Amino acid sequence: MAKRGENRVEERGRAALPSFDTVIAGHAQALSEQLNTMRMRLFPPSAEKQLRRFPTGEAARLIGITDAYLRQVTLAADGLEPEKGPAGRRLFTLEQINDLRRHLSRSKPSYLPHRTGAEHLQVIAVTNFKGGSGKTTTAVHLAQYLALQGYRVLAVDLDPQASLSALFGYQPEFDVGENETLYGAIRYDDEQRPLADIVRSTYFTGIDLIPGNLELMEFEHETPRVLLERRRPSDGMFFARIANALSTVEAAYDVAIIDCPPQLGYLTLGALCAATAVLITIHPQMLDIASMSQFLQMTSNLLEVVREAGGNLEYDFLRYLVTRYEPNDGPQAQVVGLLRSLFGDEVLTHAMLKSTAISDAGLTKQTLYEVGREQFTRQTYDRALEALDAVNGEVAGQIARAWGRGPA
Repeated sequence: MAKRGENRVEERGRAALPSFDTVIAGHAQALSEQLNTMRMRLFPPSAEKQLRRFPTGEAARLIGITDAYLRQVTLAADGLEPEKGPAGRRLFTLEQINDLRRHLSRSKPSYLPHRTGAEHLQVIAVTNFKGGSGKTTTAVHLAQYLALQGYRVLAVDLDPQASLSALFGYQPEFDVGENETLYGAIRYDDEQRPLADIVRSTYFTGIDLIPGNLELMEFEHETPRVLLERRRPSDGMFFARIANALSTVEAAYDVAIIDCPPQLGYLTLGALCAATAVLITIHPQMLDIASMSQFLQMTSNLLEVVREAGGNLEYDFLRYLVTRYEPNDGPQAQVVGLLRSLFGDEVLTHAMLKSTAISDAGLTKQTLYEVGREQFTRQTYDRALEALDAVNGEVAGQIARAWGRGPA
C-alpha cells in the first residue's frame, strides 16, 4: 500500500502544472501583446491618439461666446483657418480654440483662465484606497474638462497600474521605460532626474502627463529602508518629495491632478502632502462606505505623524464625490443622504452618474469628452455629459474661490 501511495505522488508530480508565477507571467505577456495590437489597430499608423475637432456651436460654447461672434472673431484672428467638414461645417481644434481665447483676452483677460503670479498652483489629489470607486475616471474627466476651459493642466499618474496613462494613449509596458515615471524624480539615489525631463505632452491640447507604471512600487520598497537607516535626505523626507518635485515645474501649469494609487502607502501620503485640495471618490454602497470609514481613520492617524514631522497638510478644500450613482436606486439614495447629513457641504452637490456612455467610450480607451455625440443615443450622451460638466464645473468653482476669484 505504501508503494502504491508513493507511485500516486510521483504521478501527481509528473502531471503537475507549471508553477503559478510562470503561468501568470505568460498570461501577462499574452495580454500585454494583445492590448498593444488593439491599440495599433485603433490608432494607426503611429498608434497615437488624436483629439476630435469641435463644430462651431461647441467651440463657441467652450469659449463662452455666441456662434455669430465666433465667426467674427475667427475672421479677425490672423492665420486661423478652421477645417471644413461635411456640408461645409467649420471644425476647430482645441489649439485653435485656445488661440481664439488668447486673441479675445487682449481686451478681456477673463477669456484666458490662467492663474496669475499671486495664485498658487492647484494640486488636486483624487484618492480612495478601495478600487472601483471611479478614481481614475474622475481624474481624467476633470483634467480634460479643465483643459477644454483653457486651463494648463498637469496629469500625474501615481498608480502603478497606470490606467490614467493608458487613457492618454500610453501603454505602460511598452511606452514607459525605466526612470520615466514620477519615481525618477523622487527616488533617493543618484539616478534621480529633473521632473521636467519626465513630463510628456499629450494629444489633448492643454494637458501634459507624468506617466506611471509598476516602477512606482520601488518608492514603496525604498522608503522603509531609508526610514530604518534614519536618513534625512537633503531633498526632503518621503512626504515632501512629490511636492518638491512639482515645485520645479509649477510655473507652466494652473492645475495638477494626481491620480493616487488605491492603497494608503508612501506614494499616497506624499500626494496628500503635495495637495492643495483633496477629492475623495465614493461609490454609494454600504460596503464601500464601511471601507471608506477605515480609510479615513487610517489616513488621519498616519497624517498626524506626518504633520508632526513637518509635513504640510493645509488644504484649500476637501470634497467627497459620489461616483457611479444611480438616482433611481433607493439604497444608493439613502447612502447619499447619510453622507450629506454627516459631511454637509463637503459632499459635492452633483454626482458622477453611472452611464453606459462613459463605459462604452472606455472600451476604446476614450472619455466622454473625446467622443462625438453622434456615436451614442442622443439622450444617453446628453445626460452623461450634463452630469460630468456639473461635477467638474463645481470643482472648477472651488478652484476659482481658492484663488480669490469668487464664484466661477
